[in-house]
Parts: sequence; structure tokens; C-alpha cells
Amino acid sequence: MRHIVYLVNPISGTGGKKSLKALISRLTEEQRIHYSIVDTHPTGDYHFLREKIKHEFVTDVVVAAGDGTVRQVAKAIQDIPVPVSLGIIPRGSGNGLAFAAGIPKDPRRALEVIFANRYAPVDAFYMNEQFCCMLSGLGFDAQVAHDFAAAGTRGFWTYVKTSVRNFFQAKTYPFEVYVDGQQFNTDAYFISIANSNQFGNNFTIAPQADLGDGMLDIVIVQDMSKRKLVGSILRQVRSGKVQKHYGISEKAEDILYFQTRSLVIRNPKLAPLHIDGDPWPGNDTFTIQVIPKAFRLLRPLPLQ
Repeated sequence: MRHIVYLVNPISGTGGKKSLKALISRLTEEQRIHYSIVDTHPTGDYHFLREKIKHEFVTDVVVAAGDGTVRQVAKAIQDIPVPVSLGIIPRGSGNGLAFAAGIPKDPRRALEVIFANRYAPVDAFYMNEQFCCMLSGLGFDAQVAHDFAAAGTRGFWTYVKTSVRNFFQAKTYPFEVYVDGQQFNTDAYFISIANSNQFGNNFTIAPQADLGDGMLDIVIVQDMSKRKLVGSILRQVRSGKVQKHYGISEKAEDILYFQTRSLVIRNPKLAPLHIDGDPWPGNDTFTIQVIPKAFRLLRPLPLQ
């Protein structure tokens, strides 16, 4: 018998929280599924879920919030010794993990995915000690995340305006990358470490990324003119070509795109960092390691 705990963020996205809770209640009761609704926690600490899952026989935790809350909940339940699935009702500004998994933004359709009870294992990764389940990065996109978090308003258009402003101010940072026994230096606008294929809002950056393939997709946008920058990113997204080498030889590519299970990035100029879209304090060195099959995600899957 299923028992769903819904975590609803009272401030994420744009309004409609009472109607969302009413919709959740009505549709879940129609399915004759036992459930409870809890507000998300402002501190981001969800370790209380572990005891709740164990003692109340919870089978599913569904997050009605954005990527930051999804990450916090996935971290809390990722190594729990009882089977539990994570569901998402996308309510954030980007919803990168949900959209990468094909979960609809419409709450009613997202609930249909949850009620279908089909799930697949999803990888995660660590950046030093920090758990990540979608996409993290250094440089330009992290600066956007920092400025977006400081903006007075949220939402898609605030994100667009913040991104455009940062594009014209963007600078490169020096990085040293150590991967698979090799080392190379690069000046780059940003480095993305991706488990999902996108930043959010269906803006793809790592087109070959697979949520459950046990690999990380690394995208390094190297130094080039601003005029070339957008075109190079769009061409890379369209081609989806994963390089078999690391582009070590004299800037063979404007954009490096490769897959690995682990790497180390030295960040001597302390380029800004984001973790799953949330601004995060930087560091001069990052050790990055995939966590295969970290949790199971309720998502649309082909019928067997």
C-alpha cells in the first residue's frame, strides 16, 4: 500500500499554493492513496524524513518546489535502507531535474506521473562534500545564480534579464582540470558538471547527459569572443557531440565536452560556484565523483 508525503514550498514559484494543496488532496484521495502534506523546511534540513519513512511506512516523497529543495530531499533519503521513491511537482524557476526527466510542469499531469508509480534510478554526484543531483558549475552561470538569488523578484523573466546582464559583463577564469590521469589548463567562461542535460527551463547544455548512465557530462566553454560565444554554444547543443579526447592540444575546440566518472578542478581565481542552481561559496579545489543510482525518481517511462 502506498503512502505519499508531499512537501510543498509555500514561497517557491508564483502563487497558487492553497489551490495546489487542494488539488493534491482531491486527486490523491480519488486514487485511494494514504498521504500527508507538509510545508518545506526553511533550513533545508530533511533528515526528519528518514525516521518518518521508517516508522510511518512511507513509500514516496513528492517535492512540490524547485531544484534546490529537490536536491536537499534527495540528499536526505539517498542512502536510506528502505525502498522509497522521489517525485516532483515542478514549482521552481528552472525545474532542471524535472524537465530532464520528462516530468510535466502542469501539476495535474505531474500528479498523473506520480500515481502511475513508475520509477528509474538516478545518479547524483559530490563536489567535495556537497551533494548534487542535477547540474553544478563554476563561472558565468554561477554568477547568474548568485545575482538571481539576490534579485528582488523571482521567475523566468528575472532569470533572463539577469543572464543577459551577466553575458555582457562575463569574463573568463583560469582552471586546471585533472581527469583520467591527464591534466590540462584552460581559461573558460564556465565549466558545467552535468548529470541532467540542462540548466533548467529546457535550456540544454549537455545534450548527451543521461540521468542514470553512471557518467558525468563535463562542458567547458573556453575563452573566445563574445560574438562567437552564443553561436558556439548553440552549435554544440545541436550537434551533441561528446569528444573522445579532452581538447588538450592547443585549444582544439571552443567548447570541450566529455564524459567521466570523476575529476578534479583547481580554481585559483575562485570563480563563483552554483550547486543545482543555488549559489554556493567557492573553493580553490573541487574533487568531483559520481554516485551511481543515488535515488529512484518517479518519472514517465515507456510501458514494458
